[in-house]
Amino acid sequence: QVQLVESGGGLVQAGGSLRLSCAASGNIFRINTMGWHRQAPGKQRELVAIIARGGTTTYADSVKGRFTISGDNARNTVYLQMNSLNTEDTAVYYCNAQIVPTIGTTMESWGQGTQVTVSS
Repeated sequence: QVQLVESGGGLVQAGGSLRLSCAASGNIFRINTMGWHRQAPGKQRELVAIIARGGTTTYADSVKGRFTISGDNARNTVYLQMNSLNTEDTAVYYCNAQIVPTIGTTMESWGQGTQVTVSS
Protein backbone atom coordinates (compact mmCIF):
# COMPACT_ATOMS: atom_id res chain seq x y z
CA GLN A 1 0.00 0.00 0.00
CA VAL A 2 1.16 3.51 -0.88
CA GLN A 3 -0.41 6.73 0.27
CA LEU A 4 0.01 10.20 -1.21
CA VAL A 5 -0.96 13.04 1.09
CA GLU A 6 -1.35 16.50 -0.40
CA SER A 7 -1.44 19.84 1.33
CA GLY A 8 -1.28 23.52 0.52
CA GLY A 9 -4.39 24.21 -1.49
CA GLY A 10 -6.73 27.08 -0.75
CA LEU A 11 -8.20 30.35 -1.92
CA VAL A 12 -5.99 33.06 -3.39
CA GLN A 13 -6.50 36.22 -5.38
CA ALA A 14 -5.41 36.45 -8.99
CA GLY A 15 -1.72 37.25 -9.16
CA GLY A 16 -1.02 35.50 -5.91
CA SER A 17 0.95 32.38 -5.05
CA LEU A 18 0.42 29.00 -3.45
CA ARG A 19 2.71 26.09 -2.71
CA LEU A 20 1.44 22.52 -2.86
CA SER A 21 3.15 19.60 -1.17
CA CYS A 22 2.71 15.87 -1.61
CA ALA A 23 4.34 13.22 0.53
CA ALA A 24 4.39 9.55 -0.38
CA SER A 25 4.53 6.83 2.25
CA GLY A 26 4.08 3.10 2.51
CA ASN A 27 5.64 0.23 0.61
CA ILE A 28 8.14 2.13 -1.54
CA PHE A 29 11.42 0.86 -2.92
CA ARG A 30 11.86 3.73 -5.35
CA ILE A 31 9.81 6.51 -6.90
CA ASN A 32 10.43 7.03 -10.60
CA THR A 33 8.34 10.16 -11.12
CA MET A 34 6.09 12.41 -9.09
CA GLY A 35 3.88 15.12 -10.39
CA TRP A 36 0.69 17.10 -10.39
CA HIS A 37 -2.42 16.93 -12.50
CA ARG A 38 -5.50 19.10 -12.20
CA GLN A 39 -9.15 18.90 -13.06
CA ALA A 40 -11.40 21.91 -13.41
CA PRO A 41 -15.20 21.61 -13.34
CA GLY A 42 -16.50 20.18 -16.59
CA LYS A 43 -13.02 19.51 -17.94
CA GLN A 44 -10.77 16.50 -18.23
CA ARG A 45 -7.89 15.93 -15.87
CA GLU A 46 -4.70 17.38 -17.32
CA LEU A 47 -1.02 17.19 -16.59
CA VAL A 48 0.44 20.23 -14.84
CA ALA A 49 4.02 19.20 -14.11
CA ILE A 50 6.09 16.14 -13.39
CA ILE A 51 9.60 15.54 -12.10
CA ALA A 52 11.66 12.43 -12.61
CA ARG A 53 13.92 10.96 -9.99
CA GLY A 54 16.96 12.40 -11.74
CA GLY A 55 15.45 15.88 -11.73
CA THR A 56 14.13 16.16 -15.28
CA THR A 57 10.96 18.25 -15.32
CA THR A 58 8.03 18.58 -17.71
CA TYR A 59 5.42 21.34 -17.65
CA ALA A 60 2.15 22.04 -19.37
CA ASP A 61 2.49 25.01 -21.69
CA SER A 62 -0.15 26.88 -19.70
CA VAL A 63 1.99 26.94 -16.55
CA LYS A 64 5.50 27.33 -17.94
CA GLY A 65 7.26 30.27 -16.38
CA ARG A 66 4.73 30.49 -13.53
CA PHE A 67 4.88 27.10 -11.80
CA THR A 68 7.95 25.29 -10.51
CA ILE A 69 8.03 21.65 -9.50
CA SER A 70 10.71 20.31 -7.19
CA GLY A 71 11.31 17.11 -5.30
CA ASP A 72 13.01 15.70 -2.25
CA ASN A 73 13.96 12.10 -2.97
CA ALA A 74 14.98 11.43 0.62
CA ARG A 75 11.53 12.44 1.86
CA ASN A 76 9.54 11.06 -1.10
CA THR A 77 8.00 14.49 -1.39
CA VAL A 78 7.18 16.74 -4.31
CA TYR A 79 6.35 20.43 -4.27
CA LEU A 80 4.59 22.71 -6.71
CA GLN A 81 5.28 26.42 -6.36
CA MET A 82 2.54 28.29 -8.19
CA ASN A 83 3.05 32.00 -8.92
CA SER A 84 1.06 34.54 -10.91
CA LEU A 85 -2.07 32.49 -10.47
CA ASN A 86 -5.09 33.31 -12.57
CA THR A 87 -8.70 32.18 -12.51
CA GLU A 88 -8.01 29.50 -15.13
CA ASP A 89 -5.78 27.75 -12.60
CA THR A 90 -8.81 27.03 -10.43
CA ALA A 91 -9.11 23.25 -10.15
CA VAL A 92 -8.65 20.26 -7.94
CA TYR A 93 -4.96 19.39 -8.00
CA TYR A 94 -3.98 15.74 -7.73
CA CYS A 95 -0.59 14.36 -6.83
CA ASN A 96 0.57 11.39 -8.87
CA ALA A 97 3.51 9.03 -8.48
CA GLN A 98 4.98 6.20 -10.50
CA ILE A 99 6.33 3.88 -7.83
CA VAL A 100 8.45 0.78 -7.65
CA PRO A 101 7.17 -0.96 -4.50
CA THR A 102 9.52 -3.92 -4.95
CA ILE A 103 12.16 -4.67 -7.56
CA GLY A 104 10.47 -5.73 -10.79
CA THR A 105 7.07 -4.22 -10.06
CA THR A 106 5.61 -0.80 -10.74
CA MET A 107 2.41 0.93 -9.77
CA GLU A 108 0.72 4.28 -10.13
CA SER A 109 -0.69 6.07 -7.12
CA TRP A 110 -2.93 9.14 -6.80
CA GLY A 111 -3.61 11.51 -3.96
CA GLN A 112 -7.07 12.53 -2.84
CA GLY A 113 -6.81 15.98 -4.40
CA THR A 114 -6.56 19.48 -3.02
CA GLN A 115 -8.71 22.39 -4.13
CA VAL A 116 -7.08 25.52 -5.53
CA THR A 117 -9.40 28.45 -6.10
CA VAL A 118 -8.23 31.69 -7.67
CA SER A 119 -10.55 34.66 -7.34
CA SER A 120 -10.56 37.62 -9.73
